[in-house]
Amino acid sequence: MSASVQVFDIADAAAMEAFGAALADATARGSVVFLQGELGAGKTTLARGFLRASGHGGAVKSPTYTLVEPYELATGSIYHFDLYRLGDAEELEFMGIRDYFGENSVCLVEWADRGLGVLPAADIVVSIETENSGRRLSVSGASDRGRSALERLGERYRA
Repeated sequence: MSASVQVFDIADAAAMEAFGAALADATARGSVVFLQGELGAGKTTLARGFLRASGHGGAVKSPTYTLVEPYELATGSIYHFDLYRLGDAEELEFMGIRDYFGENSVCLVEWADRGLGVLPAADIVVSIETENSGRRLSVSGASDRGRSALERLGERYRA
């Protein structure tokens, strides 16, 4: 199996969407994906590419105020979380957070550090750093499922 961390250089928003699409293609149902990076790093752009590759044809917006945006697709459910405005991780319990994470869904979680102690562990962690006008992504497989996805991603994504 390949290394459990791979680094990808992303030139622009179109390349970030393409990376998101490749990540969707490599990610198995039941996976939890943490998207890390500062405001404006491209987390939602990556999620947009992921969702479009999964069959969503409509708009993709950041669920900053709603905390979660559900997408019911032919391939299964994808839940896009943005926990930036979360006041306390315990608030996730009140919204029934555990109902979202299952073997038939994929959960994309922005600002996961704000839900620590309540969120399940990630299978894949994508850390996005600004580098000149582009982005550098460090992608780690944090579980067997995540490491398998990372191996498939390395085979399928070409910058």
